[in-house]
Amino acid sequence: MGIKHCTRPHYGVQFHPESVATCHGSQIFKNFRDITNEYWLRFKSSQSREKRAHSYAHLQVSKASRYCGGMHRSISSENSTVDQLNKVVNGHRHTVDNNAEMTHVEKFNIENGHHARTDRKCLKLKWRKFTHLASQVGGAKGIFCGLFGHEPENTFWLDSSSTEKGRARFSFMGGKGGSLWKQLTFRLSDQSDGCLKGGGYLSMENCKGSTETRFLEEGFFDFLNKELQSYHYDEKDYEGLPFDFQGGYVGYIGYNLKSECGVTSNRHKSKTPDACFFFADNLVAVDHKNDNVYILAIHEEGSSMTQWLDDVEEKLLNLNVSEIMESEKQCPHPLICSSQKAGFAAEKSKEQYAEDVKKCLDYIKDGESYELCLTTQMRKPIENLNSLGLYLYLRERNPAPYAAWLNFPKEDLCICCSSPERFLQLDRNDILEAKPIKGTIARGATAEEDEELKLKLQLSEKDQAENLMIVDLLRNDLGRVCDPGSVHVPRLMDVESYATVHTMVSTIRGKKRPDASAVDCVRAAFPGGSMTGAPKLRSMELLDSIESCSRGIYSGCIGFFSYNKTFDLNIVIRTVIIHDGEASIGAGGAIVSLSNPEDEYKEMILKTKAPAKAVIDFE
Repeated sequence: MGIKHCTRPHYGVQFHPESVATCHGSQIFKNFRDITNEYWLRFKSSQSREKRAHSYAHLQVSKASRYCGGMHRSISSENSTVDQLNKVVNGHRHTVDNNAEMTHVEKFNIENGHHARTDRKCLKLKWRKFTHLASQVGGAKGIFCGLFGHEPENTFWLDSSSTEKGRARFSFMGGKGGSLWKQLTFRLSDQSDGCLKGGGYLSMENCKGSTETRFLEEGFFDFLNKELQSYHYDEKDYEGLPFDFQGGYVGYIGYNLKSECGVTSNRHKSKTPDACFFFADNLVAVDHKNDNVYILAIHEEGSSMTQWLDDVEEKLLNLNVSEIMESEKQCPHPLICSSQKAGFAAEKSKEQYAEDVKKCLDYIKDGESYELCLTTQMRKPIENLNSLGLYLYLRERNPAPYAAWLNFPKEDLCICCSSPERFLQLDRNDILEAKPIKGTIARGATAEEDEELKLKLQLSEKDQAENLMIVDLLRNDLGRVCDPGSVHVPRLMDVESYATVHTMVSTIRGKKRPDASAVDCVRAAFPGGSMTGAPKLRSMELLDSIESCSRGIYSGCIGFFSYNKTFDLNIVIRTVIIHDGEASIGAGGAIVSLSNPEDEYKEMILKTKAPAKAVIDFE
C-alpha cells in the first residue's frame, strides 16, 4: 500500500523489508531515494526563482531568507536521510522491529552481554570406533535394547529413526554413567497467583545417589549457561569424530520456561518438571550413514576412566542376532489400562476448541496478532506400562528424524517422542540452524491421492502464510545472536513426507556471534516460533489466556548441550508423555485469518493420530 500527501512532501509505503519473501524490496528503497532527491532538486530550483522574483521587496526577502534558512536545514537533514537510504540500497542492514519486541531484545542483550564464570573443569575425552558394526548388531534399536533395554531407568536415546533423504545421521544413547553423571530437575517457583515471582528450585542428584536442592534466583538458563561456560576442553580430543555431541547434558526444556525468555508470567503451572537433564559422561553414538558405532567417555583431567569403554566394547562385540531378538521380545509387554481399549479424552470438546479458534480469529482481526498457535491436550489414564516397549512400537510406526526416549524414574516420567521438527542446532563451526514446520496434511490412501494431497499442501495459501510468518520470526530470533547479514534461508517451504503426514518445512541458518553463548542462542529463540505465533511475545500472552492447561513438556524441546558448546534440540510434538499414571499428548495448529474452525479441529486430531494409535494398539 502507498500514500502521498496532496501538498506536502510526505510519502508512505507499507511493505515488509524484513520478510524473506519480499519482492523488489531493494527497488522500493531506490524509488523512494530517487523521489526524495527529485523533490528537493525541484524545491531548491523553485526557491531560487522565488528569490529573484521578489528581490525588490525587503520585507519579503527577509521573510524568504528566514524560511529558506529553515528549509536549508531540512535539506541538509534530508540529504543525510538520503545517505542512509543509499546505505540500505547498497546492502547495509538495518533491523526493524516493533517496540514491544525491541524492549525485550535490548534487555536480552544487556543481560547476556557478560557471562558469569565459575571454576573451570578440565574435561578429557576418550573414544573408540567400530567400523560397519551397527547393522551386524541390529542397528540403533538392537544396540539400545542390548546395552540398556534390560534396565531402562535413567536412560536416554536421541533417536534418528528416520534418516532417509539426509534428514538425520546420528543417534546417541546412554544410561547412568561414571563419576561425572548427575541429574538436574528444575521447577519454576510457585505461580499459582498468576504473577511471575522468578527463579525456581533445582534438585541435583549425583552418581552416588545423594541429592541437593537449591533455589536459583536467576533461573535455569542462567545456571545452565554458567555450567557450560565452566568446562574447559582440548579440541584435539574429538578430532576425527563426525558428530558434535561428545558428552554433556541430555534432556528437555518445558514450555513454561518461556518465562525466562521475556514472557511476564505463566498462567498454568506444569505437572511435570520444567526442565530435566542428565549429565551424560558415557555414551554410544551410531552413524547411520556409514554404519559405524562409537563409544565415548569423558572424565576430569588427572583421572583415567577406561573401564566403561572396555565393558561396553566387550558387550558390543559379543552381541548377536539371537540375543538382540530376545531382548526385543522382552521390551514390549501388554499395556494394562484402567478401561480396556479406552481412547484418549480431549481437554476440550470439539465445540470448545472451535470457540477457541474463533477467539484467535477475533484477536487477529483486532490486530493483536498475525498468527496464534493454539494447542490442547489429550489424556488417557494408565496403570502399568512398559514405556520402552511403547516407544519401540511408536518408532516403528512413526519414524522421525528427531525422535527421543527419556526415562526419569524419580519423577515417574517417561517421554516417547517421534518429532519430525528441529528447533535449533549449533554446530562446531558456530552455524545455527532452525527447521520450523508449519503446514500439515494427511497422507493419501493411494499413490495418486498422496501426490495430490502433497501438491495441495505445497500450493495452499493459508499454509504458505503460516510458514512464512514463522520463517520471518525465526530470522529475527537468530538475528539477535548472529553476525549481521549472516542469517539466510537456504530452503523455503519444502514439503517433507512422513509415515502419516506431509509437512511444510523451511530451513533458516546464521553464523553465531562470538560474544553469544550456546544458551544465549536457545534463550533468544525459545520457545520455537512454530509453537507460538507472531509477534511472539504478545501471541504467547494471548495463548495463555485462551488455553485451559499447561503445555508442560509439549511445545518445549528435547536434545543435548555438549560440553564443547554445541547443541541440537527438537520441538516436542508427536509425543506421548507418561507421568503419574497418565498418558498425555499435546497437539494444535496455527490460526491465521484464513483459518476455519472445523478444519483446525481436524488438523489437531490428525497430529495426535500416530502417537495415540500407538498407545491404544499397544494394549
